[in-house]
Amino acid sequence: MVIILCQYPLKYSIIFNIFQRSTQPSMVYVRLFIDVFTRAYISLPQLYKRFELPDSPPESMGRGRDWNVDLIPKFLMANGQLVKMLLYTEVTRYLDFKVVEGSFVYKGGKIYKVPSTETEALASNLMGMFEKRRFRKFLVFVANFDENDPKTFEGVDPKVTTMRDVYKKFDLGQDVIDFTGHALALYRTDDYLDVPCLETINRIKLYSESLARYGKSPYLYPLYGLGELPQGFARLSAIYGGTYMLNKPVEEIVMEDGHVVGVKSEGEVARCKQLICDPSYIQDRVRKAGQVIRVICILSHPIKDTNDANSCQIIIPQNQVNRKSDIYVCMISYAHNVAAQGKYIAIVSTTVETNEPEAEIEPALELLEPIDQKFVSLSDLYEPTDDGTESQIFASSAYDATTHFETTCNDIKDIYKRMTGSDFDFENMKRKQNDVFGEDEQ
Repeated sequence: MVIILCQYPLKYSIIFNIFQRSTQPSMVYVRLFIDVFTRAYISLPQLYKRFELPDSPPESMGRGRDWNVDLIPKFLMANGQLVKMLLYTEVTRYLDFKVVEGSFVYKGGKIYKVPSTETEALASNLMGMFEKRRFRKFLVFVANFDENDPKTFEGVDPKVTTMRDVYKKFDLGQDVIDFTGHALALYRTDDYLDVPCLETINRIKLYSESLARYGKSPYLYPLYGLGELPQGFARLSAIYGGTYMLNKPVEEIVMEDGHVVGVKSEGEVARCKQLICDPSYIQDRVRKAGQVIRVICILSHPIKDTNDANSCQIIIPQNQVNRKSDIYVCMISYAHNVAAQGKYIAIVSTTVETNEPEAEIEPALELLEPIDQKFVSLSDLYEPTDDGTESQIFASSAYDATTHFETTCNDIKDIYKRMTGSDFDFENMKRKQNDVFGEDEQ
């Protein structure tokens, strides 16, 4: 049996159902064991209480039950890994999604729509006339690129040529490099510039392919908020014999001869052969890798210069504000059934770099003015110090500052590989599933 311990169930619900649907022999019996249950979203009165604000929400903010505020909000790439995982586990039958209305990037104190097609490149105000043409050629190169067809390389060796050299090849300036690397390829730092370009080109293709699905932006968001994901997984897990245990205090992780054998709760021991958990349960097996600041802002208006979008993402590249890491803004609203009519929720997040975290996100907060109410939180970032193969305790990494699920999915696949010794491959898993359960009905 496998036991999963968590306080914030979103990522672990995905892990749970992927392992349930897996045909790996060790994954047949899985139980999700949720400690003092932290909801993926909370109502507005609960938000005021959580952040210990002295007053209750004003009447102008509507009814408390109209609000579902995500504490760690993230968007789904329409063609990204999480959507593939949702389709693989078939949990999509319980969910409804809405397209995020825009993707924007910050430059010189203003925000601009992210150009990701040749047409948008030529119409964008981000670049001058000649740079538009060069960027258009770059996008055509990326769109035509096929790592299995050397004829599409145009003199670029994807396993050797660095991304910095690719930008030089197309004579792209620093501003274009900034929004390409951070708003299209979704890198958090500039470290990618000096490594082979293959992954970056594939990331830009993913963005473009996701955008092509719906047109407005490459991002999706579930109606009623991210809390619908673990609820959908909970319904699905019952079909396959899984168990969700809520509000179960974890007293001890039971070890024998250096291996995990169970979890003690309320005087009883639930036995297991493998354990998955978030870093808070095993402080001696993780290390602190930094901090993330998140600011939840309640607004009565859409963000300016977004064409009155009801939802959007804004990325502030590090170089635009003299930082080492990007600042992210994601905004959702009543259109997603997560806020009262006419209200908006914008969440700013970034990796902390100084002793004054709130000052670091000031450029983002200025974009949101006026702000009705804000809630500031600091979270420690932890990562495991070992791969868990000896103890059979597999720790995840903490949620980072990004506003999309790609890094979270990488963490899920990493845990899967550490536990099973093999990579998680969507197509291969589908074939194995058909071998066991038969082909899907047409």
